[in-house]
Amino acid sequence: MNQETFSHWLIKQNDITQTKNGFLWYSLGPGIFQAFPYHETLQISTKELLEFLKKNFKIALRYSTSLADSEGRISYHVVWDQPEIDLNRLSKSARYDIKMGLNYALYEPISFHRLAEEGWQLRKETLERQGRLGAESEKGWKKMCLAADGLEGFEAWGALHEGRLVAAILTFSMEDTVSILYQQSLTAHLKYGVNNALAYTFTKTALSRPGIRQVFYGLHSLDAPPSVDQFKFRMGFRAKPVRQRVVFHPWVAPLVNNVSLKLLSELRRLFPRASSLAKAEGMFLFYLEGKKPLHLQNWPEALLDQRDQILASL
Repeated sequence: MNQETFSHWLIKQNDITQTKNGFLWYSLGPGIFQAFPYHETLQISTKELLEFLKKNFKIALRYSTSLADSEGRISYHVVWDQPEIDLNRLSKSARYDIKMGLNYALYEPISFHRLAEEGWQLRKETLERQGRLGAESEKGWKKMCLAADGLEGFEAWGALHEGRLVAAILTFSMEDTVSILYQQSLTAHLKYGVNNALAYTFTKTALSRPGIRQVFYGLHSLDAPPSVDQFKFRMGFRAKPVRQRVVFHPWVAPLVNNVSLKLLSELRRLFPRASSLAKAEGMFLFYLEGKKPLHLQNWPEALLDQRDQILASL
């Protein structure tokens, strides 16, 4: 259950490479790479990053770094890092949704084949709710799910209502952290709390395992709406502050400015379903914001209540 296992999963489906220090990068799209593990903050020099981009003919890299770094957009990881998750200690609304969900469906591990076949409709409806319908394909989804079959540390869990798969997650365990990589559900069943109960049941199970310290529930997204994470925060997960840094190839960086960002925003307005434009706009925004001092950046809503404390600590 380590980085090498995760790299095998990526190799089965995607482009993957490493820097000389062993940091793992995988393709988000043509020439765009994301660092893994998601939950870790990397300390890596700008010089090495630029050398990597030039040597491998890549456009940009994205990774999380510490708040003390000199660059990077103020951002967060969604985590549960308490020893256990206790239903009675959650908010009244969270308890209500979870209890309703527990009464509505059965929650248990499922096969990767079932996730691949039945899960695509769940994934498709989830992407549609988020306004990202063109971001993924059925072929890519099935390839990703089946690539996890037989690899230690990967799990698929589902919510089953009258035998039908109505919600599901794909997870990966590495060292002391369990990451929920993908979560999806059928829109018609959301009102019954299936997402809430599935996340709760899996988190409770994961935290009961020896050596597991936290459940990682995702990065602050480049393009997903804030509502995606608000659901998680209502469940009791917290926003752990980090900086997310985007580094562009030296030939591309001069083209990334407020004018080109405004142009991308206009194109997004004209073509709202173009997922590549949404990702590009997010990369541009994170890069430009990351060049500013923290106190001048546009802070995500999830960190506003921590803003003064974070700035004071730095």
